[in-house]
Amino acid sequence: MVVVEVSTSKTGKHGHAKCHFVAIDIFTAKKLEDIVPSSHNCDVPHVNRVDYQLIDITEDGFVSLLTDSGGTKDDLKLPTDDGLTAQMRLGFDEGKDIVVSVMSSMGEEQICAVKEVGGGK
Repeated sequence: MVVVEVSTSKTGKHGHAKCHFVAIDIFTAKKLEDIVPSSHNCDVPHVNRVDYQLIDITEDGFVSLLTDSGGTKDDLKLPTDDGLTAQMRLGFDEGKDIVVSVMSSMGEEQICAVKEVGGGK
């Protein structure tokens, strides 16, 4: 989640001041809203971002990534963003060294960025 807007309302006749949060889901890009009393705590998701080198794209749309420890990570699909997928495929087909950024939070993982790091093989 990325919080894009926060507004507060004043204390009413019957209750606490309220905070209105507007956020965008980092995996689906859906807009979400929540209203909570300003005196209450909110749970916040922890988001991790890790870079991996792309080593293969399979026929069924999965990617094979090289981890820092030298192992492979083979459980991620190509991104749903057509632009990122095209950028990955083009760079891979041209033999370029491609690094992908993977965001993970709340049990979900998704490729969120692609960059070229070398001139090719």
